[in-house]
Amino acid sequence: MVDIQENEQIPNGLTTQVTDLIDRHGHSPDSAIPLLLALQEKYNYLPREALRQIAETTDISAANLTGIASFYSQFRLKPAGKHFINVCTGTACHVKGAGRVWDTLKTNLKLAEHEDTDGDGIFTVQKLACLGCCTLAPVIQIDKITYGHVSPQRVPDILNDYLDRQKQSRTQVDKVIVDGQVLDGEIRICLCSSCVAGGSHQVKDAIEWAASENVLPVIVKTVGCIGMCHRTPMVEVHKKGQEPRLYSKVTVDMANSILFENFQSTRPVNRWRNALKSLLEQPFHTNGSSSLDLVELNVRDGTVADFLSNQRHIATEYYGELDPLDLDEYERTGGFSALRKCLTEISPTKIIAMINDSGLRGRGGAGFPTGLKWEMIAKSTADQKYIICNGDEGDPGAFMDRMLLESYPYRIIEGLLIAAVAVGAATGYFYIRAEYPLAMTRIQEALNRCYELGYLGQKIFNSDFSFDLSIRKGAGAFVCGEETALIQSIEGKRGMPRVRPPFPVQSGLWDAPTLINNVETLALLPWIVRNGPDQFATLGTSNSRGTKVFSLVGKIVNGGLIEVPMGTSINKIVYEIGGGIVDGGRFKAVQIGGPSGGCIPAKLGDTPVDYAALLEVGAMMGSGGLLVMDENDCMVDIARYFLSFTQDQSCGKCTYCRIGTKRMLEILEDICTGKGKASDLIKLEKLAGEVKRGSICGLGKTAPNPVLTTLRYFRSEYLTHIEGSCPAKKCTGLISYSISDKCGGCTLCSQNCPVKAIPLTPYTQHAIDQDLCIKCDTCRQVCPDEAVVVA
Repeated sequence: MVDIQENEQIPNGLTTQVTDLIDRHGHSPDSAIPLLLALQEKYNYLPREALRQIAETTDISAANLTGIASFYSQFRLKPAGKHFINVCTGTACHVKGAGRVWDTLKTNLKLAEHEDTDGDGIFTVQKLACLGCCTLAPVIQIDKITYGHVSPQRVPDILNDYLDRQKQSRTQVDKVIVDGQVLDGEIRICLCSSCVAGGSHQVKDAIEWAASENVLPVIVKTVGCIGMCHRTPMVEVHKKGQEPRLYSKVTVDMANSILFENFQSTRPVNRWRNALKSLLEQPFHTNGSSSLDLVELNVRDGTVADFLSNQRHIATEYYGELDPLDLDEYERTGGFSALRKCLTEISPTKIIAMINDSGLRGRGGAGFPTGLKWEMIAKSTADQKYIICNGDEGDPGAFMDRMLLESYPYRIIEGLLIAAVAVGAATGYFYIRAEYPLAMTRIQEALNRCYELGYLGQKIFNSDFSFDLSIRKGAGAFVCGEETALIQSIEGKRGMPRVRPPFPVQSGLWDAPTLINNVETLALLPWIVRNGPDQFATLGTSNSRGTKVFSLVGKIVNGGLIEVPMGTSINKIVYEIGGGIVDGGRFKAVQIGGPSGGCIPAKLGDTPVDYAALLEVGAMMGSGGLLVMDENDCMVDIARYFLSFTQDQSCGKCTYCRIGTKRMLEILEDICTGKGKASDLIKLEKLAGEVKRGSICGLGKTAPNPVLTTLRYFRSEYLTHIEGSCPAKKCTGLISYSISDKCGGCTLCSQNCPVKAIPLTPYTQHAIDQDLCIKCDTCRQVCPDEAVVVA
């Protein structure tokens, strides 16, 4: 395992650097994953000489290192290029063409089928389950720069843009300082991951610079997610005595206009200059309107009002108002008052009773009653108890936990502390997936601030309660969302679920009683304690109380983060909150519950979103991903996509899950490439039942759900595929591209074809080389004559 490959070059200074990493992260077996993550970050791969040194100088065995390095997707054992290109293959990106982007990247970098690094060693490409920027789909990330709305024809420009950025020097814009002036207002800019990917950092810098340069009496404030992720970047202007003004899809060029439309400089010379500039620009505006008219939103009108008014914010309370890392502001809005109440007024037993009375169920997986789980661990008399915040969120197409961690770090810390008081835990961990760097950064900064002020550590708020809290970084394994697999990962092992009982509340982390709650569950707790369980219980349905946060993505007009009362119908979410289907398309189905959920057809759109109703139609709540599909989506392809994800993420421990899902996927591949038979549908259903019954953990037990629900509601599509055609024209093995005599010879298709499959023949009908064509759909999208035919 630790032998050096013949072609591997040992990095300079490796021995000393590895020794430093060991000293920083520890020698014990539970230090293995943090140590390997640090090593991977430094070298972009795990040098085998480094692994040998770790095995020889720590208590971590060579076998354990091999097991971890080969299990988690974050690790690689061969040298990589200077820059990583991560292609998001999450649900939203998949339905919007991520596969075509991947094929084009491989072609542009001249990579053979099993290669991932270009010949010059500049780029290494890899697929990631989800980057959490679903409203910008398709998305790729090169190192720390995220590109959204990527199309195959944009790939060469994106690669060049990134390389150009590496040559440019970077300067930080000074913060706005309004010294001695009475502030006239506040400009709020969302800096969640989706907005950052859309360019909000550059917008913020531009507004700060312009405000400082013109001495404007305004403060520029960073806030958490507003929820309207489909309109990033977003800027909200609050001016004393006036209604807030909201601007969407703001660009750097609009910074001055937004400022001067809302604020006046304290210097006369600046006011005169800006007035003159506005006068000179006026003739260039159409019908007297400015560019801002195109981006300003009226929160009372149309789809914006529908998106906002149909929600109920509890986990996302004060959305778009709070600076995520401003502890004083969090406390001014009631932050940590619930924790103080739990430490001074309410006994642990009464806290648990409150949670039971609220009807709160875990906002992940099957929705186990939260209070009941707390009761189990509270009864334990063990000397040590642990509590873990599960922030792994590996579902492709789900970004609720990421948004909550980035936007409300103190709220989640407070919720975790309330749970710890209730069950008697003294130590806790945030387990956050590696693909969420901003979430980890903000949680760590919030933890540091809490320790500084005594909100964490010894005798919190001068009480007898002491608690220590730290972060553990996931290494890339969907199965670690399962409680026992997550525990194995924190202990420095492969994330292999174990047979239950014993349950984690009985014997969990290092064999001690362990409470695991997910991010959203913890975010709801302070509100429940402050407002009382009855207020929470009045929302929702009889078996599903309160609210639920969803990531609304796919073929929807208003995609983003939403929080609605339990029991809200699918139709209300799609048509009222979501604004309907993009481009006036026809609503076909929703996938709820991620890869373990099910596809619900439009005819069942009146189904309420609660635990019982979703199970009845073959889906599940899961973490809360909600993918909307239209008539251009192939349900067989969707089933194949989700099953390929769960099959790839299977830990391999169960024969039924490891082999059964693989065989099911092979059958689906045959159907999608024209090799399927009618008898295959019977085999699929039989295998699905066996996998559900024979698997140990929830991954295997629910992996067949997308296949079973698409067979149940869209069986005719399977039969059409077996007959040799894909009605949605999505399965590349069943379609072909050609150019009809409508072609005027404009050469746009040839110029934009990423693989040069269309010869450049101006003013004559073009033709497609079928041997080169990767069916990326670029030619059809750019053709002005609608001459490209898909058959």
